[in-house]
Amino acid sequence: MKCPCNPNKLYKNCCKKTHDNIFSAETSEELMRSRYSAFVLGNINYLHKSHHSTTRLSNREYKELKKWTQSVDWVKLQIHNSTDNSVEFTAFFIENGSLETIKEHSIFCIENNHWVYLNAV
Repeated sequence: MKCPCNPNKLYKNCCKKTHDNIFSAETSEELMRSRYSAFVLGNINYLHKSHHSTTRLSNREYKELKKWTQSVDWVKLQIHNSTDNSVEFTAFFIENGSLETIKEHSIFCIENNHWVYLNAV
């Protein structure tokens, strides 16, 4: 299967490594890409694990998020810029027949010796 974050790579050679072992993400961009793929695949456990403990969603919010992620058709991820601790991106998806986007400047940090999503600015 192609990786959701980059159709030029196989999932097993890309985000699956990080989904199986979060410590394998070496950069904030790698973690961000793995989070996008987790959204596409509905991998809520990984989204929880890769979210900073102080900004993590509640269990109810994760259940709602899983339902939403499975209700849309993910199209692609476009990275605009990345630095040591941030990634600017656009995620494209189809919801109710319309092409929609999420544009975000995400901030990442290290917690418990691995990269995590902190918040968006």
